[in-house]
Amino acid sequence: MALTVALAQFNASVGDISGNIDTMRQFYNDAVKSGADVIVFPELCVCGYPPEDLLLRPQFLQDNFDAVKRFAKGCSKGVVIVGFAQQENEKRFNSLAVIEKGQIQNIYHKNILPNYSVFDEKRYFEKGSDPLVIDVKGMKIALTICEDIWEFDHLDKLKISLKNSMIVNISASPFNLGKINQRQEMLSKCAKHFDCAVAYCNLVGGQDELVFDGRSMFADSSGSIISQAKAFEEDILIADIGRGKVENIKAHKAFPEPMQLEPIEAVYKALLLGTKDYLSKNGFSKVLIGLSGGIDSSLTAAIAVDALGAENVVGVTMPSRFSSAETISDAEKTASNMKLAFHTIAIEDILKAFDNTLKMLKGWDDEGLAFENLQARIRGCILMSMSNQFGYLVLTTGNKSETAVGYSTLYGDTAGGFAVIKDVPKTMVYELSGFINELHGKEFIPVSVIERPPSAELRADQKDSDSLPEYDVLDNIIKGYIEQDMSRKELVEAGMEDEEILRITSLIDRNEYKRRQSPPGIKITPKAFGKDRRMPINNRYRG
Repeated sequence: MALTVALAQFNASVGDISGNIDTMRQFYNDAVKSGADVIVFPELCVCGYPPEDLLLRPQFLQDNFDAVKRFAKGCSKGVVIVGFAQQENEKRFNSLAVIEKGQIQNIYHKNILPNYSVFDEKRYFEKGSDPLVIDVKGMKIALTICEDIWEFDHLDKLKISLKNSMIVNISASPFNLGKINQRQEMLSKCAKHFDCAVAYCNLVGGQDELVFDGRSMFADSSGSIISQAKAFEEDILIADIGRGKVENIKAHKAFPEPMQLEPIEAVYKALLLGTKDYLSKNGFSKVLIGLSGGIDSSLTAAIAVDALGAENVVGVTMPSRFSSAETISDAEKTASNMKLAFHTIAIEDILKAFDNTLKMLKGWDDEGLAFENLQARIRGCILMSMSNQFGYLVLTTGNKSETAVGYSTLYGDTAGGFAVIKDVPKTMVYELSGFINELHGKEFIPVSVIERPPSAELRADQKDSDSLPEYDVLDNIIKGYIEQDMSRKELVEAGMEDEEILRITSLIDRNEYKRRQSPPGIKITPKAFGKDRRMPINNRYRG
């Protein structure tokens, strides 16, 4: 006999327990109307993921459990699988509840706790028990939570065969480039190993630096990924499961989409969702961006417009004596192309006033780095003053390449509330800009912006290449050193120049203090600055 299984991926907000339950109720009702026997929700969906130190509050944990019990009362049909955080005998668990006939019938605690990358589960949770197997209409279903299925050998502890049965996995797996391939491979191996179907339900939505991409899926006993839910959107994916096979695929809210997105499209969608959710979940409706006429600020503006609508994006250009006519014109053209509100606030008089005041200090001059950075700090002050006055969130525009080596001004261009492209390497900035223009079918980001050599324009005739290697070289070193944890020796063996490696890695290490004081940004690479990479500020190791 086949079971109809619904995977309900939705956008949960951390801490909004009642709001999450309300959304779950809507998805439950839709699934029941579609004839679902089993309705599956993601990991920790009741409280949102990751709840971090909220888990240290006993009342938060009690509210979680109370919400699950309230939700259960309305679940009179089908078997419902729900992820939540639970406290039991002074211990905390990452748990799932099995709900049937209006009551919690069973609870399973996550067994394998990840403690790497952005995950801190051993800080909060105790290791759970052996896997839980339930019976629904004669079919055995093994219940697992996220990492349980990534290290699925522990499922062999089961004394029963899962052949012609099913494994259900609820997950909160954040997006990064290449992650979807890893998930599909893992599910395929698991399904073949146990000779059964696998139903995988993932969270969707932005939470601080993380974006959860959904893409819940079914695999059959052959290891084939049969169908996958929408990427970066709420969705219900429904299928009939019988004797290890997955049949009669149907998506309640959308047709199943292709298994893969092109990498650049996936990054674009992650940036859109991360930006939109950061604004909405933190109570902002409009953003403010310093438009320099350069590619980074233009890309940031384009993402903001596509995520929020042009009516919710305000651009400001703040030229000084070093701003070229071309960049001033391109800032205006960018705003015009994107149809966003635009202001020009010249900073030359302010710069002169600061300069004259600081000349009272012996040693101050208008030729050095301090004077260059003063311009960025004036601009940051203007943007933050406007933010304060009008309630707009300032989006900073620094990319991963600049963030890595400290090519930014503390309290200047780092001033703001959210760093949209913080984890986007400069080479990908160009790729994204081209993709967005193709998507819009027009010159959304001016071609002149894309083609001009990048410059901070803080002194006459300045170019980024005066201080940094070409960006393809820089990004290659950053990828090896940061994302792959390669040593200096390994970077040399990979064909990079030793002198350049030493210079760039030293800059990366020395600028940790800047990154600690910069706003959060969206993780899109396998290892981002922030939670993903935690290095000491005082650090003399030069391996």
